[in-house]
Amino acid sequence: MDDKISSSAPQFATAEYSAQPGATPCKACGQAISGSHYRVNGVMTCVKCAQRIQDQMPKDSHAAYVRGISFGIGGAILGFAIYAGFSLATGWMIGYISLAVGFIVGKAMIMGSGGLGGRRYQIAAVVLTYAAVSMAAVPIAISQHMKHKSVQQQTQMSDSAAPKMSPIKAIGTLAVVGLASPFLELSDPVHGVIGLIILFVGIRIAWKMTAGRPMNIVGPLLQQPSPATAI
Repeated sequence: MDDKISSSAPQFATAEYSAQPGATPCKACGQAISGSHYRVNGVMTCVKCAQRIQDQMPKDSHAAYVRGISFGIGGAILGFAIYAGFSLATGWMIGYISLAVGFIVGKAMIMGSGGLGGRRYQIAAVVLTYAAVSMAAVPIAISQHMKHKSVQQQTQMSDSAAPKMSPIKAIGTLAVVGLASPFLELSDPVHGVIGLIILFVGIRIAWKMTAGRPMNIVGPLLQQPSPATAI
């Protein structure tokens, strides 16, 4: 009788011990999770690692947003220069450069913010990408105007009688025309629609890049016993 009891005790202990390797490990540290746990982006994590991840997450702030905007403006200027420079150098207006502009703006903003993103970053990225691409039409139009200057010189007498536009008004007019240029291209429906679609894709690239990578931390949750360990 005693032998039967003594032989059954080790079997019970062994059954509990063998359940340990089957316990769900923390995906961060690899240790078996017992009791409560968290889920970080859907992945089971122990309490200690979840707290460490939360503490190490970059915190959004006004300073981070300003840095992101500043870098984004720099990226937009670079994208503007690439778009306009390529068109002026080659005489070709290739809408696909809009994709590169969107990537540059998005990448610059993420670098400036230290990896932070969110809706306000996305809105800024959309505005900067659109402005960089649309305003590139201004130096292109000016260049084309200068090439036809000889034609305008023939009508100099009639133009001299027209009132001169102030520099501020001229800049404002150019800015308005530049910002409207993607839609003005619709005068050629096929070319205009294709250009708008490509511009939208470039904007979409910047939007997705500045969405950020938020950590979704859920918990604490109770560890459910495995059916294999039930007695």
